[in-house]
Amino acid sequence: MTAPALLFWISLVVVLQLMIGIAVAVRGGGAVQAPTPPARVVQLAWPGIRAFRVDARTFEDPSGSQCSFHLVPVDGAALPPFNPGQFLTVVVPIATTGAAIQDAAPLDHESRCYSLSDAPRADGYRITVKRARAPIDRPDVPAGVVSNYLHDRVTVGATLDVRAPTGQFVIDPDPAVPVVLIGGGIGVTPLLSMVSWCLAVQPERRVTMLHGVRSSADHAFKAAERGLADSHPNLDLHVVYSAPEPGDVEGRDFTERGRISLELIARVVPEGRHQYYVCGPAAMMEEVVPGLAAAGVADSDIHFEAFGPATVRRGPGAKLVPQAPVEVQFRESGRTLTWDGAAPTLLDFAETNGIGIPSGCRSGSCGTCETRLVSGTVAYATAPEYDVTAGFCLPCVGVPQSDVVLDA
Repeated sequence: MTAPALLFWISLVVVLQLMIGIAVAVRGGGAVQAPTPPARVVQLAWPGIRAFRVDARTFEDPSGSQCSFHLVPVDGAALPPFNPGQFLTVVVPIATTGAAIQDAAPLDHESRCYSLSDAPRADGYRITVKRARAPIDRPDVPAGVVSNYLHDRVTVGATLDVRAPTGQFVIDPDPAVPVVLIGGGIGVTPLLSMVSWCLAVQPERRVTMLHGVRSSADHAFKAAERGLADSHPNLDLHVVYSAPEPGDVEGRDFTERGRISLELIARVVPEGRHQYYVCGPAAMMEEVVPGLAAAGVADSDIHFEAFGPATVRRGPGAKLVPQAPVEVQFRESGRTLTWDGAAPTLLDFAETNGIGIPSGCRSGSCGTCETRLVSGTVAYATAPEYDVTAGFCLPCVGVPQSDVVLDA
């Protein structure tokens, strides 16, 4: 066979292969489907759920509203270290009736995120949970479902389903930069993990810690904080009581009267650069975080974590809403609803309409609510801390910018 003839037959085979490929595509609907984007590999200590046994329970405040749960892995394997400041996501069974938990009731599952409140250890974790009661002035508002379940139902020897530690509110390991830890109420838990690790691993590092509570009645970790301060000269501890009890003595039980403020921070923090870590109730966060920035602290030196759906901004920001009503299709639920911008997030919109989406932190940190975004655009007023997988979205902080289809 001559060279021109060979070239002819090779070309003919290539053309036939192309024609066959086109015919298959046409029979399949006229278009070749784009490949599903690969799932992002999250560097977690373990995938999915891992069972932990409650090895001990400890109330950390005199009122018994804040309980620590000491958790050990059922499989007995050593635990990899987490970054101080991270949290666990706990998944618990809850009666679907929404009333008091009953053993015979059908069960659903709820997820919540709780900060690790101790330095990393290989044999166990500790989380500290505050019982969330209905507000005194709003008895119609339900109490915290998961926190009350943990306080009332989870005893020593019980097992809990737990997702691996995660979160980006973590201490900078550079020992050359002093740190300032500012915690209000139960917001002290991630800071306690940070200071415990820092004093154990970097005892030469300068740490200023401010902890604000109402009084000694709800002062969690009082003895532990005092013990750390007494044994580590580089820890400068300031305890602030906003409403001291009659028996609370200034200088013994607390160091400052009032609330954590920018004036107090400026007064007790030495001159020079510091890394600031802030966690606590909304009122404190909304004053302190923007105030630090206004005082000239570099944005990269201000770190904060808001519990629950609270949002803290360093500066003014526009509310993300579409220009006109859009349709949100929940494909798995078989429902299409009109979004008018009244709900703050897609998660709130789904729940208001009886569509359940698993959630944890409700602030874009844990990724529990991560949902496949089949089509459309979802935007965030503040970038989520969780690294969202390509092709997915976080309904807990997301707002639709067009018609969207969710796998929910």
